[in-house]
Amino acid sequence: MLDFFTTLHWSAVFQIVVIDILLGGDNAVVIALACRKLPTAQRMQGVLWGTAGAIVLRVVLIVFAVALLDVPFLKFGGGLLLLWIGMRLMAPSHESHENIKPADKLLSAIKTIIVADAVMSLDNVIAIAGAAETADPDHRIALVIFGLIVSIPLIVWGSTLVLRMLDRFPVIVTFGAALLGWIAGGLIINDPAGDRWPLLDTPVAEYGAHVAGALLVVLVGLWLKRRMLRREGGGASESGRTH
Repeated sequence: MLDFFTTLHWSAVFQIVVIDILLGGDNAVVIALACRKLPTAQRMQGVLWGTAGAIVLRVVLIVFAVALLDVPFLKFGGGLLLLWIGMRLMAPSHESHENIKPADKLLSAIKTIIVADAVMSLDNVIAIAGAAETADPDHRIALVIFGLIVSIPLIVWGSTLVLRMLDRFPVIVTFGAALLGWIAGGLIINDPAGDRWPLLDTPVAEYGAHVAGALLVVLVGLWLKRRMLRREGGGASESGRTH
């Protein structure tokens, strides 16, 4: 056990925890919505069992994702998708959770949490698989599980605090988006399909890809955010004229 912690890739753990906190807000909302009509005595059971089921399912998905990243062009595709996820994080759409129906029975609530988490966790799975790529192959799965164990309680029980921090310090979101871009750049340049070009297999090229990915996400994300705010401002002024 001690060897595990001494050889653990702590920067990857940090990345996984940050990713889960930033991308897991919706999952915390789903848990709250699914359990809100349960009897008070069963709410904590619903949260615990639903979260446990969601963690197990997510670990399975991430195991598959980590394995598939060795297939040529999948890292490249995953990196592109991760770039988009980072940009979307910078300029989130106002999605509602009206389709998450509260359950009045414990098993129904648990099922709702697990199914909804599976549907909504594609971004988490790809991002965490990308973060785990930097670790020792023998430790990747254990790293993912450890990162999830650390971060899931923060999401479930600390979601309100996390959301307040994100509102108060928007730079955290920018940092998180840049982190996703950093991981995406590493995924793209380390795709097995690029092995035929030795120039890409250099520290300078790899570092440049990381930086380029981070900058691309932040710059495009800021542009999308401004565009969205401008559009919302235009819609509000148009609505004001009609009244």
